[in-house]
Amino acid sequence: MKVGTAPGSSPRVAKVSFTGSVATGRRVGQSAAANIKPSTLELGGKSALIIFEDADVNDAVEWAMFGVFWTTGQICSATSRVLVHSSLLPAFKARLKERSEAICIADPQTPESRMGPVVNKSQYEKILSAIEQAKTEGIPLLTGGGRPSHLDKGYFVQPTVFTEVERSHTLWSEEVFGPVMGVSSFESEEEAIAMANDTNFGLAAAVISEDEERCRRVAAAMEAGIVWMNCSQPVFFQAPWGGIKESGYGRELGEAGLTSFLNVKQVTSYKAAKRWDWYPGSEH
Repeated sequence: MKVGTAPGSSPRVAKVSFTGSVATGRRVGQSAAANIKPSTLELGGKSALIIFEDADVNDAVEWAMFGVFWTTGQICSATSRVLVHSSLLPAFKARLKERSEAICIADPQTPESRMGPVVNKSQYEKILSAIEQAKTEGIPLLTGGGRPSHLDKGYFVQPTVFTEVERSHTLWSEEVFGPVMGVSSFESEEEAIAMANDTNFGLAAAVISEDEERCRRVAAAMEAGIVWMNCSQPVFFQAPWGGIKESGYGRELGEAGLTSFLNVKQVTSYKAAKRWDWYPGSEH
């Protein structure tokens, strides 16, 4: 915490930009505000991916996996809440199970690896604890749920998918920061949007549908700083990055990210030939 709050209180720092947890971000923001110092906070997320009934199931599964299992789920924008239209759900789950179990989990330095270990022992234990809690509480496990049997060293976790996850469960509301996906179903566009927005976070979101107008409509309704249409996680440094709600404020990357480090200055010059002459008695 000394490192986290020090920039906000240092007279040598003009602006604070922080990426990390909500708890630490709150303290960093408070420290900066106490010293009347601008700050940008890029914090946690629990992002939703909405998949409509007209989506290609293979494409939907590909993006759902990439949205959670890329970087072993250790990314704040991970679309770990996957909402699937009920009519597509059986085919989606079958394909997701098959594809997830085929992911090559190995040393990331090997070319064939598609998922490596998590960052350290404490995060490894935290992820396994969240998985075990969900299993103990009866959340249906589609695949994964532990350590890969072929690896006896390293902090590896299987790609894990839970289904029928209730909106009140911590697996649906709290960031795991690991390769853990929660799947739930919906019946209508309105219900899907309400479910997606029912969170304290607002970093990212995604929607998959063959109907581009529906994608645009849903993207506009989603309460998030970044929305992907028919994909999940592609990032371009030219575009602004950042969230709303407890995911933070301000933007990084792009022109918006650059200008957040600048201050607007007004310079006024009086060039009229006539004196201002506001007060009586001035000499001419």
